[in-house]
Amino acid sequence: MYTALYRAYRPEVFEQLLGQEHITRILKNQIASGTTSHAYLFCGTRGTGKTTTARLLAKGLNCLSEGERPCGECAACQAIKNGTFLDVVEIDAASNRGIDDIRQLRDSVNYPPAAGRNKVYIIDEVHMLSTEAFNALLKTLEEPPEYVTFILATTEPRKLPATILSRCLRLDFKRIPETVLIDGMKRICAEIGIDVTDAALRIIAANADGSVRDGLSILDQCISGGDRRVDAPQVLDFLGASGEEVFIRLTDLVSKRRTAEALEYLAQVLADGKDVRQLIRDWISHYRNLMMTKFIRDPQAVINLSVENIDRIRQQCSVMELEDINRGIMELSKTADAARWSSQPRILLEVCIVRLCQGGGASPSRAAERQAVRPAPKAAAPAPKQAAPAETTAPPAVKPAAPAPAPPVTEAAVSVPRAEKQEPDAEDAGASLDTLDALIAAAMPQGEQSPDQPLQEPAAEHGDLMALWDEVFADGEHAKGSIYLIRSNSMLTDMDEGTFTVTVRNDMTRRHTERSRDLLEDLMEARTGKRRIMRVVTDDHPEGEISVEEAAAKASDVLGVKVGIE
Repeated sequence: MYTALYRAYRPEVFEQLLGQEHITRILKNQIASGTTSHAYLFCGTRGTGKTTTARLLAKGLNCLSEGERPCGECAACQAIKNGTFLDVVEIDAASNRGIDDIRQLRDSVNYPPAAGRNKVYIIDEVHMLSTEAFNALLKTLEEPPEYVTFILATTEPRKLPATILSRCLRLDFKRIPETVLIDGMKRICAEIGIDVTDAALRIIAANADGSVRDGLSILDQCISGGDRRVDAPQVLDFLGASGEEVFIRLTDLVSKRRTAEALEYLAQVLADGKDVRQLIRDWISHYRNLMMTKFIRDPQAVINLSVENIDRIRQQCSVMELEDINRGIMELSKTADAARWSSQPRILLEVCIVRLCQGGGASPSRAAERQAVRPAPKAAAPAPKQAAPAETTAPPAVKPAAPAPAPPVTEAAVSVPRAEKQEPDAEDAGASLDTLDALIAAAMPQGEQSPDQPLQEPAAEHGDLMALWDEVFADGEHAKGSIYLIRSNSMLTDMDEGTFTVTVRNDMTRRHTERSRDLLEDLMEARTGKRRIMRVVTDDHPEGEISVEEAAAKASDVLGVKVGIE
């Protein structure tokens, strides 16, 4: 029967363990000096060597060698490797999490070792134990017999009670560096006679994300096809990822605002069977590579790509603005976060491409909208408020009678975003923010909803207040998920020494805001360093006026079809 690589090449001595030198140094010194602890807690992400190190420690405590322990060759080490050593007990807390299981363990602790010097209990995924099981383990964990050692392993130490944490020597396992992982996989491939390219190993190590087990599993998948040679295209095919040329092409189309071609090219890429979520993650990495190349003269050390691909990235980076690179990272990161829980991640990616082609569009945080209106230079007289065109501060209004034409606004008074200065392509003529929001709502998981039509943005001098308001809600989402309903229908319009004023869209939002008063005042205090009282006011829209988006939404409800804005 075939044995997976991560099992076949499990380290048998401390020197074979990849990474974790800070932990092996401690354990080797304790074994040599006879000062091992009665209880250990091994913490770290998956595949970093927690269970393997626990077995190595168990071998070291029972090794029969007179030299450095564990030797990996004596009868005790071989028995522990084969799982037949009676005095090393491994327990999976995920399936043995009840108080009865811990009571049996507690009773067996009283019996002395049958074959070795020490009895070692390895409890994997210990955070899965129930509260009653933890309480039953406390006394035994604190004062076990001198011949007993407990090794607890977990990926989520924050779920353990403080009483357990205080009784253990905690050792935190780090993610394995890519260079170390590449060297380890290269040695394994040499032993089994597989010719693997450096580019393929770099891709595998990058996708392993610091996990040895994940890296070896990907390598195992690549060589299972029977080929004796593994190269980069083969690894990308197994991972469902795309080559660098795909992201260079996509980024080029987006930066040139060629929306239709970008969407068609995306369809071609996905038609080849590429995974949408993996495509988003890889595209973010491409934008990150562009940013690194923008600042670093010799980026090979931080990009992990071939010289040819780095030259292509450098060429593309030279014709892109840093603002476009930053926007790409932020928009794709939001899309990746939303796509994790969406049943239609492709729609989210298509919407993201449209936003990028439009110069950012209207992001949920509305940062782009706030930047659309900038204050006039102090030396220039500001234009009259009634003379400013409606689109610079709020969506255009639909009135019973045609409005009189507004006087022209000078460039000194208003700075129009770059996306509005350019002539739109023919395929963009029917695109509207209402259509984009509808697509986002369709792709959202059940229970989520897109933000309502935003309130009229405050004047440019209140931009700092809106940025502060975004930060307050970024903190508040961890405390109360429904607080997002307030953010989508409110804005921070004023703040003085003792109060801050929140303007809300409707009475329902006002009631929800009042119910969350204590939380919002606490969050504002945490951000500003001073306690202030919240004032809530309702935004009164002039009678007879509704926004174009609201009119389109009502028309959609009446007609039963989607009405776009051109």
